Amino acid sequence: MPKRPIKADDLLKITFVGDPQISPDGARVLFTKKVINDKNKYITNLWSVDREGRLTQWTQGESGSGSGRWSPDGSTIAFTSKRETANQIYLISTNGGEANRLTSLPEGSIGEMKWSPDGRYIAFMFRDALPQNTEAAKKDREAEGLSQPPLEIDHIWYRLDGDGYFAGQRYKLYVIEVATGQYASGASDGAFGVLYAASPLGDYSFDWSPDSKELAVSHTANKRPMADPPNDQIWRVNLEGQAWKLEGLPRGEKSSVKWSPDGKWLAYAGDVDESDPWGTRNTKLYLVSADGGEVRDLSGSQDYDLAAATLSDTKEAGFASTVEWKPDSTGIFIQVGWHGETQLGLVTFDGKVELLTEGKHSIAVGNVCSVGTCVAAVFGNATTLPEIAIIEPELGTGQMTAKLLTNFNGEFHGEILSSEPEEFWLDSTDGSKLHGWVMKPIGYLEPRRYPALLQIHGGPHAQYGWSYFHEFQVLAAAGYVVVYTNPRGSKGYGEAHCAAIRGDWGTKDWDDIQVATRWMQHQPYIHPGQMGVMGGSYGGYMTNWVIGHCDDFKAAISDRCVSNMVSMAGNSDFPFNKNGYFHGVAWGSLEEIKELWRQSPIAYFQNVKTPTLIIHSEGDLRCNVEQSEQVFTALQQQGIESRFVRYPSSTSHGMSRSGPPDLRLHRLGETLTWMDRFLK
Repeated sequence: MPKRPIKADDLLKITFVGDPQISPDGARVLFTKKVINDKNKYITNLWSVDREGRLTQWTQGESGSGSGRWSPDGSTIAFTSKRETANQIYLISTNGGEANRLTSLPEGSIGEMKWSPDGRYIAFMFRDALPQNTEAAKKDREAEGLSQPPLEIDHIWYRLDGDGYFAGQRYKLYVIEVATGQYASGASDGAFGVLYAASPLGDYSFDWSPDSKELAVSHTANKRPMADPPNDQIWRVNLEGQAWKLEGLPRGEKSSVKWSPDGKWLAYAGDVDESDPWGTRNTKLYLVSADGGEVRDLSGSQDYDLAAATLSDTKEAGFASTVEWKPDSTGIFIQVGWHGETQLGLVTFDGKVELLTEGKHSIAVGNVCSVGTCVAAVFGNATTLPEIAIIEPELGTGQMTAKLLTNFNGEFHGEILSSEPEEFWLDSTDGSKLHGWVMKPIGYLEPRRYPALLQIHGGPHAQYGWSYFHEFQVLAAAGYVVVYTNPRGSKGYGEAHCAAIRGDWGTKDWDDIQVATRWMQHQPYIHPGQMGVMGGSYGGYMTNWVIGHCDDFKAAISDRCVSNMVSMAGNSDFPFNKNGYFHGVAWGSLEEIKELWRQSPIAYFQNVKTPTLIIHSEGDLRCNVEQSEQVFTALQQQGIESRFVRYPSSTSHGMSRSGPPDLRLHRLGETLTWMDRFLK
């Protein structure tokens, strides 16, 4: 049967995989498998696959299971599931049988969890639900005819996009004994004990000591962490809740803390810059004695960033850094985003960073097996949906390669035609280079000219690359040339490339967008009078900037955008600091406000002539929906053709990647209808 062009609703046929965890003996990989059922719901369950591709399903049903973790001896899997009212931790034997509930937590949210090396304990993060949001409270109000009570807020950290409003509730750290269900605690908290709760944000990164007697915990040391410069520190916490702070560590950000298997060292990802809250500098790998003291920068001699996320709408973006020790404590595995690729790297104590894999692909690294020769990963590229893989040495080459273990999307690819991106490099201003890709329409024929779309990514400190983009493929199948680039501000091209727009949006990034625009206008297969521009988040910001500064595009789509830096400074879940990333402040003097207004696209909307579709989620806590309301009002009041599509408050900033399937399809339908109207 011949292959056919992809359609938007082929999204419903995709199998999504994630969170790969290799068993201690390296024989199997545990992972989450997510599909869309016929009731418009994502169904997530735990599966494993062995080296021969044999699959085992560990959970089933619609309750949602995740965070699967092998016990150190491989005999048990711990996972989270909401099988009743509250999310709980469950245990299941790898020999089979029913899962047993380990915890009896109240309603709330479970964060990261880790087995102790001796298999006796599980440490985990938990945050109680707001009392007024519990199921019991809702039923009581309904029975008495009472209103939803107000949200009472006393701290600036009270909400997070995709997480919602939690007011004063915070994650705390707990340790539970697997055999007895008893909690190790230094303080009581109702029916169970809190081991550690010292962070004003509840922002913990933690890891077990090899002897299972302590935890290394990193979190902010600031009393006003959303206002003061970053100052994360590391504490050692014993099972009685007693904590002591490691001395000698610099200020700055610290995450992904990991204790070396020999017990001598702590490694973490971070930076020493106190004035870079948005991470334009490289996230580097640091090493310090487990007793504190001098900190060594292990990766800073090379221009790699441990937090360079490669964007896609078929996998998680993965902004967290990978830090995984070799079992012999001689090196640390990391994940590196570079020139649109994502590779597995190894850092040794001499400060050398070696990329162990190569190729035009995207990988998401999981954990390392007990012998240190194999790594779990999610693996894909621009024309292949992500699958579960093991990365291991290739005989005779010294390189490590990915061996695919699953083929959930094989039938999909056997049916669907894909457009294969062609990469290009362009000269930009100040001697800079612009890296980009072009996808030609399915069924492309010379010498015909086609309408073209310039896609601008969000962040801005992330990268486009060799990942499968369902949206891009749908646009190419609909007859569009799709162009996407990594302008200055993007990760993956060194620190200077990323920092070029630090606190100065609409400058060097705009130079690069203009270079891409001119390149598009001179391609023999692109009709220069039939070009559109679109993007989400920062991509929406730059789309707004483009239409306020040129008339080269005949249609635009501004998705979950930023338009007004002055109002954005105070209504995002991550509010701006005074003279932090951006100069000036929204509540300061007129001169300070002017600096933010200069970088606000809405300040130039008297120049806009481009018909524009505006898309936003009312539940977006990162870029508030009022940012798009300002855009729509300005366009409507000037008589410019515009349309505003608002998705409900149940959706968030990531709606296009993880929102309800029917709304994702609706968004794609709006996109195609708008561009077809003006470009065809």
